[in-house]
Amino acid sequence: MSSWRPFPRILLLALLLLGCGGHAHADASQLKAVATFSILGDLVAQVGGDRVAVTTLVQPNADAHGYTPAPSDARTLAEARIVVVNGLGLEGWIDRLIKASGTRAPVVVASAGIKPIEASDDDHGHAHAHGHHDDPHAWQNVANVKRYVANIRDALARVDPEHAGTYADNAKSYLATLDGLDAQVRAAIAAIPSAQRRVITTHDAFGYFTAAYGLKFIAPQGVSTDSEASPRDVARIIRQIRQEKVPAVFLENIADPRLMQQIARESGAAIGGKVFSDALSGPEGPAPNYVAMMRNNVSAFTAALSKP
Repeated sequence: MSSWRPFPRILLLALLLLGCGGHAHADASQLKAVATFSILGDLVAQVGGDRVAVTTLVQPNADAHGYTPAPSDARTLAEARIVVVNGLGLEGWIDRLIKASGTRAPVVVASAGIKPIEASDDDHGHAHAHGHHDDPHAWQNVANVKRYVANIRDALARVDPEHAGTYADNAKSYLATLDGLDAQVRAAIAAIPSAQRRVITTHDAFGYFTAAYGLKFIAPQGVSTDSEASPRDVARIIRQIRQEKVPAVFLENIADPRLMQQIARESGAAIGGKVFSDALSGPEGPAPNYVAMMRNNVSAFTAALSKP
């Protein structure tokens, strides 16, 4: 399998770097960066531009929570000049992989400095998955991603000081894009009638979105996709949808759709569009980068919830 795995990465890199006017092929002068999952890979590429060749371990449409590293991942880390991780307990597998790889690259925690919110697993009657109490999905609030970008910019400048100015310029223009995105998200959610700002998603990945933008999410799974929804959870959610007249349920790109289809069927809620919580789509999909992902999700929510 590993023989074909680099191909989508290169494809993704080509796509990410097109936006930065960069060259997709990694030449000797480029800094080799590794990001743990696709959303982070995009942020590193936005800041790094054509100075940085980014490899992403967990591919688009794949789930970072339960990822099993391949032997080739250890080689990738061994060759890296910088490794960027989300932190907040998202990548339970990364410490072992870093150790196994023997990499000497600095490991940058992109979420450093962000105030984590408490995982709401308890609301679903689940024990905390793996004992994590922080919700790792901090990127669902655009303001947090501005912190990610600043952390990535500073880390790249430390590893490659002679191009610090380039990273600063790239970050500055991307931060302006994020400001625009944040305003768009706020305006779109504000336009949804307040009684209808409730949706059901597969797992509890949108806590930061709720805190920042005021859309309420109800999820049959906890914050980690490792935890299964019990039949009792499902029955309770169907009851809740009927009682609260929740208009729509959403499928995530990383999830098995059958659970949500069952909930929709038995509750009478509509299935809204596909949303992206923990992973980008492939290059041809509706969420090839972080900004597109957030716009896609917001327009899916708006379309399903604004119906009278």
